[in-house]
Amino acid sequence: MNRVLHPLQRLVSTGLVLMLFAMVALTFVDVLGRRLFNTPVFGANDITEHLMAVIIFAGLPLLTSQRGHLSIDLFDKWLLTPGWRLWHRAVDVLIAAVLALIAFEYYQAIDEARQINEVSQALLIPRYWMYGFIAFTSALAAVTALFVEPPQPEHHEEMPS
Repeated sequence: MNRVLHPLQRLVSTGLVLMLFAMVALTFVDVLGRRLFNTPVFGANDITEHLMAVIIFAGLPLLTSQRGHLSIDLFDKWLLTPGWRLWHRAVDVLIAAVLALIAFEYYQAIDEARQINEVSQALLIPRYWMYGFIAFTSALAAVTALFVEPPQPEHHEEMPS
């Protein structure tokens, strides 16, 4: 399974880096055009907004698979002992439930966006496809949260005094 997932993760990560580069380049060109020639790039805000959403939500399953969500490690010394495994599974289920709720809400937003013909401001890009993408990647992250490896304690060597 890891033979399949690792290349897929690398592919998605490379795509995310390229999209981030495109967003930075577009913003740079837009600012130059605005400041030097008084001509901004038409639709730059729309493109940047969509790229940002794609970057965030395409990375969500990757982040979840690597336990990269924000966490506080203040009590890791105690919580990462074998006796707390059930607690960690409960937290994983809670994370999956929250991500599933996000997916469900965006799934419902797809139909509403189609009905009211919700589009971006300048380029008139339909929003429903973005909501579908967010729903899909959030659902994928929710499933990933259920199968993520349990946290392992980090071993820190103490420095001699």
